[in-house]
Amino acid sequence: MPELRSHARRNRASVNPNPNPNPINLLPQPDSNNKFTVRTRQRRTGQNRKQKDAIVADVDDNKLNDNNGNEQNNILSGAEFETTPLGKKEGEDIKELRVLREEVAEKKMDEYDSGGRSGDKGPGAEDEGSTAPLPEKVFYLLDFLLFWQDFHFWTFDVQVGGSPTYRIERKLGKGGFGQVYVGRRMGANGPGAIEVALKFEHRSSKGCNYGPPYEWQVYNALGGSHGVPRVHYKGRQGDYYVMVMDMLGPSLWDVWNNNSHTMSIEMVACIAIEAISILEKMHSRGYVHGDVKPENFLLGTPGTPDEKKLFLVDLGLATRWRDSSSGQHVEYDQRPDVFRGTVRYASVHAHLGRTGSRRDDLESLAYTLVFLLRGRLPWQGYQVLISFFKMSLCSYLLFVTLLTQVFVEYVVNLKFDEEPNYAKYISLFDGIVGPNPDIRPINTDGAQKLIYQVGHKRGRLTMEEEEDEQPKKKVRMGMPATQWISVYNARRPMKQRYHYNVADVRLPQHIEKGNEDGLYISSVASCSNLWALIMDAGTGFTAQVHQLSPYFLHKEWIMEQWEKNYYISAIAGANNGSSLVYLQQSYKVSDSFPFKWINKKWREGFYVTAMATAGSRWAIVMSRGAPFSDQVVELDFLYPSEGIHRRWDSGYRITSTAATWDQSAFVLSVPRRKPADETQETLRTSAFPSTHVKEKWAKNLYIASVCYGRTVS
Repeated sequence: MPELRSHARRNRASVNPNPNPNPINLLPQPDSNNKFTVRTRQRRTGQNRKQKDAIVADVDDNKLNDNNGNEQNNILSGAEFETTPLGKKEGEDIKELRVLREEVAEKKMDEYDSGGRSGDKGPGAEDEGSTAPLPEKVFYLLDFLLFWQDFHFWTFDVQVGGSPTYRIERKLGKGGFGQVYVGRRMGANGPGAIEVALKFEHRSSKGCNYGPPYEWQVYNALGGSHGVPRVHYKGRQGDYYVMVMDMLGPSLWDVWNNNSHTMSIEMVACIAIEAISILEKMHSRGYVHGDVKPENFLLGTPGTPDEKKLFLVDLGLATRWRDSSSGQHVEYDQRPDVFRGTVRYASVHAHLGRTGSRRDDLESLAYTLVFLLRGRLPWQGYQVLISFFKMSLCSYLLFVTLLTQVFVEYVVNLKFDEEPNYAKYISLFDGIVGPNPDIRPINTDGAQKLIYQVGHKRGRLTMEEEEDEQPKKKVRMGMPATQWISVYNARRPMKQRYHYNVADVRLPQHIEKGNEDGLYISSVASCSNLWALIMDAGTGFTAQVHQLSPYFLHKEWIMEQWEKNYYISAIAGANNGSSLVYLQQSYKVSDSFPFKWINKKWREGFYVTAMATAGSRWAIVMSRGAPFSDQVVELDFLYPSEGIHRRWDSGYRITSTAATWDQSAFVLSVPRRKPADETQETLRTSAFPSTHVKEKWAKNLYIASVCYGRTVS
């Protein structure tokens, strides 16, 4: 085997000074023609020994060839490698380069961000990414350079933002937007040599968007905060933004994985105590982390005074929960097509696309603690219905323990803008660990300070509830139920009629009788393949047609009615696939709630005017020229009580409802003309609300929408 040598050997400082104060040095340096020339020498060990040649890279015009001869982009801009074959044909050299490149590309790394030493995940581990996966091909060349540095082929040094020169030694892992490497300060050798974590982000990544990484802003705001690693230098060189950070130790996932997938109750309790205090400090600075999970909690470097300290890393998904200028809580919103975080640990609100707030970090922490203690979460291995599992009380009872049950119940019932009681949460775990903080497996100094500070402000050191404190209404805990959901609007006195448990053959009779009395259908729903009709004199219609079809929205019939100037005004679907259609303009049938389509039609001036479900399928009808000025959607796996009340406070009113066995959707709109009486009420009942309807009529409240499906008892 030939010995590979280079002009600049490993662990030897370069003698070529670089005038650029922030260089990324790739040694050997390019020549005057902007080419890297890399040559190797063979050691002669005897005439009878078979000669072997070194692999030489050939990269021309920033391209790499794949197995099919196609060119692929190379992220090292403005540089080429010159081929210098030694006794081999050019094609053979390139072939060997391709094999090397493929081996580097196939090496899977865990999702770690910062200087944690991360072991490979065991068999069966899930590869769960964050919101914006990084295009890994932009790091192929970095990995290639590091691979050959191990053979003394060349060295790879970094210097940014006035920092010392660091030599990259190995790859630690990757985060949501970048990759992390170990850097050793040049000129510092031996066991006491200074090591740092170097995070590289390509300028085209979503975290940068051709500007400084958003994560830099967060580190600037959180600099020096308890549990956040220090950033020493940062700057840009070439196509990369580089951040020089503290070198840290293993992640909690590593600790759990290296301990036969188990963790003691005392260890988990200590983690909970310190993690809550870290999140409290971060939240006090106005930020939520947005991706709390075992991989993002790192311990300090082993063998140092910080080895028992806990750190929270990877701030690329952090967002503000408090406006920096006004100091007010950010506005509530829901975008079901937007997800941020890691699927396994994300809060239910994140799955539903709701604006992130402090409660989401704490809910993710609760799932993290359960995972570390039990080694598994109930929804692991499922590709769908994960958020449904998280919403189910039954699943909570399956996986929570006495250690975490109360904490889970507290955090999943926090309101969007509610201030968490961090000290109370810490007190839930404090009694489990030993009284002497010095012998605890995790340093909890930050948590002890928090308990004292909060207790001192309140005039007491215990965080127990006041005796006269009223029990809080639970937002999400409760038994899932399937019920009737009816919505009532205040109207001037008018005639309204309802029919329920109507079989198919009885529909025409009720509709014809209502039309004779001047009533037209305003809402329809289905339960157990029987129909419910709401007919009233306030629809404004002069004529109405209907069809009971075995198809969920019969396209040919609808097109025919549109030609006659009839438009869909109400729809409902039965579990057997039948549908009942009345008057409208543009519609979509989908196996899941089609929020992306709705959002697209909103931009085109359409508004949702009717919704229905048949089994698990959704049908949405949207109309141009509807009497609304704005519209939003509230989607939930139980009943979005908090979201509906927040929308009501902002002037929205429910205009359409529909539900399946596992989801309920409410469309809320702002009317162009403000009604004289904006009163609106909702009612959830196990049976059709025939007795309640008459009570509402007495108050001039009339049914505006009705459906049957998922709620909570």
